[in-house]
Amino acid sequence: MAFACVYIPDFLVQAVMRGQPSLGKSTLAPLAVISGAPPLWNVVAANPAAFAAGIQLGMTKAQVAQFGNVVGARDTRARSTVQICMRSESQEKAAHAALLDAAWSVSPRVEDTAPDTVILDLEGLDSLLGTDGNIVQELSRRVAAIGLAARVSVAENMEVAIHAARGFPGITFIPVGQERLRLGVLPVGVLTTETETLEIFERWGVETLRALAALPVLQLSERLGQEGVRLSELARGVRKRSLVLAQPSSTFTEEMELDDAVEELEPLSFLLGRLLDQLCARLEARALAVRAVRVRFELQPSFEKDFQTLQEDLRKKPEVKRFEKVLTLPVPVRNAKTLLKLLRLQLQGDPPSAPIQKIYMTADPAAARVAQNGLFVPSGPDPEKLEVTVARLAKLVGEGNLGRAELLDSHRPESFRMTRFNVANEQNKRRGKRELKVRDSSDARATLTALRVMRPPQAVRVEMRNEQPARVYLHGMRGEVVAASGPWRSSGDWWQEDAWHQDEWDLEIEFPALSLVVAQHAAPVPHKQKSEQSQPDTQSSTGPQRGLYRIFYDALLQGWFLRGVYD
Repeated sequence: MAFACVYIPDFLVQAVMRGQPSLGKSTLAPLAVISGAPPLWNVVAANPAAFAAGIQLGMTKAQVAQFGNVVGARDTRARSTVQICMRSESQEKAAHAALLDAAWSVSPRVEDTAPDTVILDLEGLDSLLGTDGNIVQELSRRVAAIGLAARVSVAENMEVAIHAARGFPGITFIPVGQERLRLGVLPVGVLTTETETLEIFERWGVETLRALAALPVLQLSERLGQEGVRLSELARGVRKRSLVLAQPSSTFTEEMELDDAVEELEPLSFLLGRLLDQLCARLEARALAVRAVRVRFELQPSFEKDFQTLQEDLRKKPEVKRFEKVLTLPVPVRNAKTLLKLLRLQLQGDPPSAPIQKIYMTADPAAARVAQNGLFVPSGPDPEKLEVTVARLAKLVGEGNLGRAELLDSHRPESFRMTRFNVANEQNKRRGKRELKVRDSSDARATLTALRVMRPPQAVRVEMRNEQPARVYLHGMRGEVVAASGPWRSSGDWWQEDAWHQDEWDLEIEFPALSLVVAQHAAPVPHKQKSEQSQPDTQSSTGPQRGLYRIFYDALLQGWFLRGVYD
């Protein structure tokens, strides 16, 4: 049984560099991370270039700024000033979550040891990934894909793997039985960070783990207690413990705080693409896809009404303005470019009202989409390309004017709403095939009648006789009512402004032949009427034509309207 330990050196610095794209281009420049309450900002982490320039932990922000100028003046090789960044706990949390996702992509048994350290159980992975060397190479590649530089070590003992990863650069393998020998060259600082214990070892002249392992355990316990016994076991590589499994998280969040507020769409698109790449890399490591993306922007305060603040309480802390966007997808997607296009289209149609200072992005995960085309089923459009096309159309015609019409559970005529257009899945295709077979097996002579609804309804003039429609005038046409059925009276929503009160009639109307030419351009012609016109019989084309129509009388508008034509 072997364990692999992944350690991220300078975790605070790497977390900041991962969250700020501008810093990733200058990895060789000195960088210091400060933390604390203003104005008492102190250096808590720095990269090797900063330490080489003379930066030390605990320096104040003012000292670092002056030190950078002094170094630039004295040393021609370090003319670039030290970059100062604030510590971000949210970026550290996101980097740690990404590290866990990369570990879970290799092994299902992972321990969350520390914010910068995780342990993987490699048992049983040889059948999938090959030897331990191949497994470690793949693990290093996946950690680098999420924007972190890691040290990896493999050993039979978990504690040995942890200390080897923290002490040796690159990839390290500790063979069985050589734990004490390989760990002996490491300094005692890899075992503990307590200042008092390290000072005691320094007074004793103990600098390496080999010197610590050579000390008698009994005398060590008399002076340091159980902590001394634990450190001796760790130095000799004999301390063992069980693996504490971590539970995978179902939340994927990335955020970015900007030094300068962004107002234009092009630079904002670059930042959104960076966050989407990080989210998609984490989801790909977990074999998941994106079902919805939630973006929240913190906006820069507006100073248009500063003169009103004189009359207000200046001690009141101003509220942070936020702007949110939710991108819901019909199918799970893991393509960062497609997601960026959809977000750009939404922001072009509804941009923020002020420059953006901070970006929060959360992805709702879902199982990856699996589709298999049939040999005898025509292939439909690609869901990702179709979603981009629908988003572009929505930008042109409006968000509420595009989609699929869905009838409402209401007695109001023609009541419907626009819902999201989704591509039919394979289950709907099979259901449609079964319905088609049932319809084909039924009596071929059976016919279906459909009503072609006209939106908006066309105004007509109706002459009544014995309380029934007897003649209908539509755009200069006069039609005689042959048969009438009705009225069907309906009303509702009387307590609202858009109340309705209508009387509907189904009429069979006969139009003269001369009026038929005008009727073809003014109103829909029934399907039966069209089929008769397509025949070469001159008598049927010149004689009177009949059709079934639905009209209604609006009691509130005091007028008659044509609702549709029966096919």
